[in-house]
Amino acid sequence: MMLRMLDAEDNPHSNPRRHNYGIASTDVDNDGEFELLVAGYSCANLLLKWDRETQQLYNLAVDDPASPYYELRDSMGSAVGVAAADIDGDGREEIYVVNSNQAFSGRSTYSDKLFKFRNGRYEDLLADPINRHVATLYAGRSVACIDRSGTGKFSFYVANYAKGNVAPHELIEMDESRSDVPKGIVALKNVAREAGVEKFTGGRGVAVGPILSLDGRLDIFCNNEKGSNFLYKNNADGTFTDVSAQSGVDDPQEHGRGIALADLDGDGKVDIVWGNWNGPQRMFVQRTRNGVIRFEDVAPEVFSRPCPIRSLLIGDFDNDSNLEIVFNTSACDGPFCNKLFRVCTARLGENPLVTQLDIGDAEEEYGMGTGGVVADINGDGRLELVMSHGEWAKQPLTIYNATQGIKNCFLRVMPVTQFGAPARGARVELHTANLGPHLRIIDAGSGYLSQMEPVAHFGLGTDVPVRLEVTWPDGSFYSQPLGLQDLDTFITVNHPSWVGASGFSFRER
Repeated sequence: MMLRMLDAEDNPHSNPRRHNYGIASTDVDNDGEFELLVAGYSCANLLLKWDRETQQLYNLAVDDPASPYYELRDSMGSAVGVAAADIDGDGREEIYVVNSNQAFSGRSTYSDKLFKFRNGRYEDLLADPINRHVATLYAGRSVACIDRSGTGKFSFYVANYAKGNVAPHELIEMDESRSDVPKGIVALKNVAREAGVEKFTGGRGVAVGPILSLDGRLDIFCNNEKGSNFLYKNNADGTFTDVSAQSGVDDPQEHGRGIALADLDGDGKVDIVWGNWNGPQRMFVQRTRNGVIRFEDVAPEVFSRPCPIRSLLIGDFDNDSNLEIVFNTSACDGPFCNKLFRVCTARLGENPLVTQLDIGDAEEEYGMGTGGVVADINGDGRLELVMSHGEWAKQPLTIYNATQGIKNCFLRVMPVTQFGAPARGARVELHTANLGPHLRIIDAGSGYLSQMEPVAHFGLGTDVPVRLEVTWPDGSFYSQPLGLQDLDTFITVNHPSWVGASGFSFRER
């Protein structure tokens, strides 16, 4: 399989040459489709929407104060990380943007932003007088969301890059006692200390999902630099315990970058894949021996070979039911090509089979890779790969899709919370007639600095779905039989407690 350029246009209005970093896929204009919020470093953020007629992306965040998306530009900021989630339970995702503003570590000169659609436009909650004490000036990197208590209302976990005892990791959420959401009042608080995650380290990547349990509780994995990684186990009371050392994923001598969660060996457990800057790339599968969870690195040499990696992205680009992994690298010390691998699930209990593929147009020999996202941006049932660049040189975004698998079948599933927002972090398992179970986690933040679409995408090849199972962060569970009629569809799965909703609904693509 090779990746081909979908849109190579270097458009000064929608895709200019600039310093781009993280990307988040979320429904910004509330029309049921997902847009891409692209973090701009020392330039305005972009809000890109796919035009089905022209088959191109265009920018909604125009330089017009009358636009409802004008504030999303935040042209005074230097944005790196971005993620979306429903922080206040109104059914619409807010957008958190990490601004580092020329500061590598410690203190910064400009606040992060937390944008909410309010008063007919996007406004920054951190600029409200009630939240000024929360708007800390730290040099951050990645941000991810987590429903830490299963309420359907999310917190934002911010991985800051500490300098001594300045700039710990943060956990920002709504303060229920001081908020009045119908009136647009959303008071915020930083609960990192009480949750047990206020640590000082060289924060880099963050991924959130039900890593250590099957009951839906969300855990946090932090891929750090100049220090051990964190694997925070959810204690089911709103607090977390770092179990990285005993789980074998602390990797203290390496310098982390991109992360992704996936079931690589078909045993129904969440595995962790991550990249280390010019160090060994990791493929840690989860094993349980005598009741103790331990992760084992099974990356073959062709995969683990050191490289200048930034983002690590996973998806089934050719819909053949096998996952592919992309390394978005940075040619900072001379030419260096991106990499593409296929992961085939072996027999249960055995290590996955990993093969390097020809990446085609996406090799980007002189690409200054930063963030990236995997999403079906044009609605054709096939995943696109969008990569951002620009740390050492201004470059446009690049967009690719696969040259193979056009006739393969697919199924796309989006669970929603009890408030109707995307249930980020939810566990989605699809059973098929020939190949058994396939696991996906609704992305809450991964890749590097980025966040994927809130959809579980299953490539099926010629297989047939027979059962769908969804587990929400609060432990709620839903199961539904499927069949031939469900091929090539988009299914929205409602939370069992959502008043007025039942089961799931279909939307053909």
